[in-house]
Amino acid sequence: MSKRRLTVSIERFPIAGSFTIARGTRTEAVVVTAAIEEGAHRGWGECVPYARYGESVEGVAAAIEALREAIEAGLDREALQGAMPPGAARNALDCALWDLDAKQAGAPAHVLAGLDRLAPVTTAYTISLGAPEAMAEATARAAHRPILKIKLGGADGDLERIRAVREAAPDATLIADANEGWAEERLVSHLRACADQGFAMVEQPLPSDADDALGAIERPVPVCADESAHDRHSLERTARLYDLINIKLDKTGGLTEALALSQAAQARGLGVMVGCMLGTSLAMAPAMLLTPKARFVDLDGPLLLAKDREPGLAFEGSLVHPPKPELWG
Repeated sequence: MSKRRLTVSIERFPIAGSFTIARGTRTEAVVVTAAIEEGAHRGWGECVPYARYGESVEGVAAAIEALREAIEAGLDREALQGAMPPGAARNALDCALWDLDAKQAGAPAHVLAGLDRLAPVTTAYTISLGAPEAMAEATARAAHRPILKIKLGGADGDLERIRAVREAAPDATLIADANEGWAEERLVSHLRACADQGFAMVEQPLPSDADDALGAIERPVPVCADESAHDRHSLERTARLYDLINIKLDKTGGLTEALALSQAAQARGLGVMVGCMLGTSLAMAPAMLLTPKARFVDLDGPLLLAKDREPGLAFEGSLVHPPKPELWG
C-alpha cells in the first residue's frame, strides 16, 4: 500500500465588499485546507475556523497537524470521529477522507453515502446587517433571487429592518438570522413582526445559553437552531426548543456526523437546513450531500466572495449544481 501524505494549508479569499452580522464585520474568508495523498489519488477538504466556538486559524491548523502521524498511518473516517472532537479541524480531515475514498473507489461520494443522485438546488442569498435603508437597497438589488437570508440582531432597528426588506422584496422567501442577537424581552415582538411580514423562518434569535424562553412561548414563525445545535449530542435539547436545525459541517466536524445528525433530526420531527460558514466552493461541495432532505439550503459562501477557487461550484443565479469530480467527491 502506498504511504499517505498530509498537507495543511491556510488560504485567504477576499469578500466582495464586506460581510456583517450581529457579531461584527469581515472583509476576507480565511480557510484551512487539508489534503491527503495516497498513491495516484488526492482528497481534500476545507474548513472555516470560527472564533465564536473558540477556534482560530492557527489553532485549527495545529490540531490537524497533531493528527498527522495517525492520518498518514491510515486512520479512516470512522476512527477519526473518536480521534478528534467536533469542529472545523475534524471537518477538513473528514471531507478530505470522503474525497479520497470516492476517488479510490471510482464512485461519487454521494453514492458512497447511499444517495441515488444529487440535483441542483436553490440556495438562500445573504443580506448583511446594516441600517434599514441600506439593507432595503441591498435587498432590492437581490430581489430577483428566490430566497433571501436577512441578517438581523442589531441593538436597535430590527423591526424597521424587517419591514424594509419585505417592502424591497415582496415576492421573495425571506429567512431572518439574528445570530443570537435578540434579547429575551424582544423575542415575542420580533417573532410576531417576522410572522406578519411573511418570513418563512427565524434562525437563532437568542444566545445559545439563554434560549430556554423558546420553549415557553407560542412561536408564530418556525425557529431554527444554529449556534445552539452542533452534533447529535445536542439534539435532545434542540428538539424541545426549535422547529428546525441548521447543519453546518464546521460545527458537526465533517460530513460523517452531519449525515447522521440529519437523519436523527428528521426522526425527531425537526426540519433540516443546510448551512455554511463563509468559505469557498470546496467547503460547500460536501454539504451538497445533505440537500436532498433539506427544507432550506444556505450554501451561498462562494457568491459572497470576490473570487472563488477554481474549479468551483457552478451557480446559475441562486441555483447551485452538484460538484464536479475535479472539485470534490
